[in-house]
Amino acid sequence: MSFLFAWQAGVHLCKDIEKLIKLTGDRAKLDAKANGTYIVYKTAQGQIVKEYNNGNVIPLSEKDGSHA
Repeated sequence: MSFLFAWQAGVHLCKDIEKLIKLTGDRAKLDAKANGTYIVYKTAQGQIVKEYNNGNVIPLSEKDGSHA
C-alpha cells in the first residue's frame, strides 16, 4: 500500500466519522423533540449546555451535578 493511498483512506475515514457524528447529533435532536426532552453537548468553547427543542440553550455549571 502506498503512502498516498493510505493517506487518502485516512482522509475518507475521518470524513465518514465526521458524518456519523453529525447524524448521531441529528438523531439525538429528533429523539429529544419526540420525547419532549433536551440534548446535552459540549460547545466548541468547551461549555457543557442543554439545548431544548425550542432553541433555548442553557449553560451548565460545574455545580450542576446532574443533567436533570
